[in-house]
Amino acid sequence: MRDAEITLAIINERGKKGLPIEGVYRRLYNLELYLRAYGRISRNAGSMTKGATEETVDGMSLKKIEAIMELLRHERYRWTPVRRVLIPKANGKMRPLGIPTWTDRLLQEVMRSILEAYYEPQFSPNSHGFRPARGCHTALRQIASWTGTKWFIEGDIKGCFDNIEHTTLMNILREKILDNRFLILIEGLLKAGYLEQWTYHPTLSGTPQGGVISPLLANIYLDRLDKFVEDTLIPEYTKGRYRKTQPEYSRILYQLKKLKAQGTSEEILRPLRRELRRIGQGDPFDPGYRRLRYIRYADDFLLSFLGPRDEAETIKAQLATYLRDQLKLEMSPEKTLITHAGTEKARFLGYDIGAPSRNTPIRGNIRLRMPIDKLEAKIAKYQRNGKVVHRPEIMNDSDFSIVARYSSEYRGIVQYYALAGNRFWLNRLHYVMEISMLKTLAAKHQTSVSKEFGRLKAETYHRGRTLRCFEVTLERPGKAPLIARFGGLRLRPEPTLEIEDLLEDLDRQQFHRTELSARLLADICELCGSREDVQVHHVRKMADLKVQGQKELPTWKQVMISRQRKTLIVCQPCHAAIHAGQPTRTHQGATN
Repeated sequence: MRDAEITLAIINERGKKGLPIEGVYRRLYNLELYLRAYGRISRNAGSMTKGATEETVDGMSLKKIEAIMELLRHERYRWTPVRRVLIPKANGKMRPLGIPTWTDRLLQEVMRSILEAYYEPQFSPNSHGFRPARGCHTALRQIASWTGTKWFIEGDIKGCFDNIEHTTLMNILREKILDNRFLILIEGLLKAGYLEQWTYHPTLSGTPQGGVISPLLANIYLDRLDKFVEDTLIPEYTKGRYRKTQPEYSRILYQLKKLKAQGTSEEILRPLRRELRRIGQGDPFDPGYRRLRYIRYADDFLLSFLGPRDEAETIKAQLATYLRDQLKLEMSPEKTLITHAGTEKARFLGYDIGAPSRNTPIRGNIRLRMPIDKLEAKIAKYQRNGKVVHRPEIMNDSDFSIVARYSSEYRGIVQYYALAGNRFWLNRLHYVMEISMLKTLAAKHQTSVSKEFGRLKAETYHRGRTLRCFEVTLERPGKAPLIARFGGLRLRPEPTLEIEDLLEDLDRQQFHRTELSARLLADICELCGSREDVQVHHVRKMADLKVQGQKELPTWKQVMISRQRKTLIVCQPCHAAIHAGQPTRTHQGATN
């Protein structure tokens, strides 16, 4: 992978300097970039999902990469229309999702890595969606640092991914990418069309949702909005170093100092101090003092403004005009709101955002809270008619899997709302999920909830405190046991929380990229030792290898289970035998 990393580092350095880039197309002949891309996306669940053809990641080989590069060299690569499916949204509507073929997905990832290396240093620090080392929490932490807010301007772009204008996007790319062949390749991707109910439809605008490269192209497009806000709106609506002092504040402060010098008792001074805090030093109507801040996550953005409402309305209108005239996009009227920070809450990334009522809006720091409707929606998943119920769809799983599933769902919610000041509200969710889990286990073993409670009850230690939890241990011969633990998490706000599972996942993925690529480059069947048309056999998950009631597993399953891998390097005859359910060829005394 060294050559790939060096190539991307050179591109990244040019991006940092803001210099145009040439010769991008020939970078697509680099085998190491494809191996790196393969390692990055092969473990995604969508890699085993079929697009418009039968092709998936299963059967991946060096020959496929060579075939892609050969087509690119002769400029004969043609994108396949994506298969479009509709998935439900939280509001009851349907979201279109495009599923590319595996070959298209692999090439998109190579192109994405090149474009990301170049554009990432040039993106705004106020953009957080679909970027490395950035996400919801980095955006929310930035919002939490804002002070002096009176109005929130909530922005949402109507059908952003579906309405990105191709000509405008290509013009933006042409400003920095001086390689016509690469630009033609991107344009071909945008116009490849989609199949819905196996009927072809052309794509006249938008980037296909579900495409590997689509979020990056959307960020490149919306970076123009970021620059407009930062270079035009913020300088225009940010002025004044200090706010004028209110006359009433100065009068009471003078009176307080005078009485204090005369030795007046604290009991008399206390009401004056309270009045000072209520009034606040700064004049909220000072025409010479304004503050405007901005943040964007994908197609949602939020502005914090200190000033009169009519100016907030003007800012909203300017944003709508710029999006319409320059980017050919529209703001969603029902989601683009102006909210008073002191008396109402703005909704951004699943959090309620506002200033505390005990402070004046111009002095108050931002407070992040979990919305009550979000909590009720999560609790409702484990209830029927207001009563906690068991989950019959997972009763046939092992105890370890059941506890691990509840643990994963609960931990994900707790970690996401780590910045919420009312995180303790999740105690209600913990109680409901705990009862649902115990009811599921009790139904599985035909026993009572109280007996399951006593059987699984345990204790864990977190930051010096003993917390109750539920544990199931999975013994593994010759290895350390695995522990599935539900609960044991403190529900105080954790502004600096690092999500450990994600970091561990990234470490494993980095190892997987190097290890899988090395095995593929070795070009030898791991079952029979043949070098005949070597491919990679993939399975969705390790659980698929163990069929209930199957006593004797075939050799290829035994090898994958023993190595704890979802991939197996095999020759074409062995791969065909695996899919046909026939015995594979043996190597070094292996038996079927």
